[in-house]
Amino acid sequence: MSTLQPDAALQKVKSLLRERAKRAVLPLDERRTMMDRNSEVFPLPAGVEVESIDINGLKADWNRPIGMTDGPVLLYFHGGGYVQGSPLSHRHMTGRLALEGNLRVLSVDYAMAPEQPFPAAVNDGLKSYRWLLDQGVPAGQIALAGDSAGGGLVVATMMMARDSDLPIPACGVLLCPWTDLTCTTESYKTRAAADPMTSEEGLKSMAAIYLNGADPRDPLASPNYGNLKGLPPLYIQVGHDEVLLDDARHLAMRAGEQGVGVRLDVVEDMFHVWQAFYQMLPQAEDALIKIGSYLRQHLGN
Repeated sequence: MSTLQPDAALQKVKSLLRERAKRAVLPLDERRTMMDRNSEVFPLPAGVEVESIDINGLKADWNRPIGMTDGPVLLYFHGGGYVQGSPLSHRHMTGRLALEGNLRVLSVDYAMAPEQPFPAAVNDGLKSYRWLLDQGVPAGQIALAGDSAGGGLVVATMMMARDSDLPIPACGVLLCPWTDLTCTTESYKTRAAADPMTSEEGLKSMAAIYLNGADPRDPLASPNYGNLKGLPPLYIQVGHDEVLLDDARHLAMRAGEQGVGVRLDVVEDMFHVWQAFYQMLPQAEDALIKIGSYLRQHLGN
């Protein structure tokens, strides 16, 4: 935890993010390398072990409390606009979620664009969920979670699982989800100046790469346009100061209208995926503690 006062720590992080945002023009391979270097900045929390596995050609990492070999599973999809990010870049966060939720986290290295555009990521999401079921993990002992693009992938995977007549997981946790790839909601304008990390231009660029000509309103790309009936309860966290605020608000509204249990936390002063900065920000620490409590409640552990 940072020794700075909360307001000073927040301003420091926002300043760092504004500097990082200037690097968005770098080639994609360099951006991917930089994102994976999160693992050098944010250490894996003590008490967590990591095991890399192969799921029929799909790479993934187990993050689990040391010595835990069975029990509930959190299937995690990292963020990065469907073009960057990996289990390595998010290891500090998935490790912490393993501890907070007292469960095993399976962090999946799903297909990314432009090498493998939409719907390859969704196919990998379903493949990893089906694999857990095939391993004998009951659906009621599985939760899905993801941040940003990974949050959208969670909802798309659950929709595909439902439509494939697979049993539905216990719940979903969405951290600042990107669930409308049209990138046209009002918060792109109202939060543009406040958001230190994401922008309309950057998200539209990544959406175009991922979609590769597909309709941005395809529900498996933009779940806000989909049929959400029959999905499990959702816990959504979003920052008040991020351009994706309305993605989360609209998803929560539409899910509620279709009979899905929803909890939406809009956190003042927070930016996109602030939860990843839990080693620096008390607000991020609090967010992960709340997620852990939610997961234990719905998984019965």
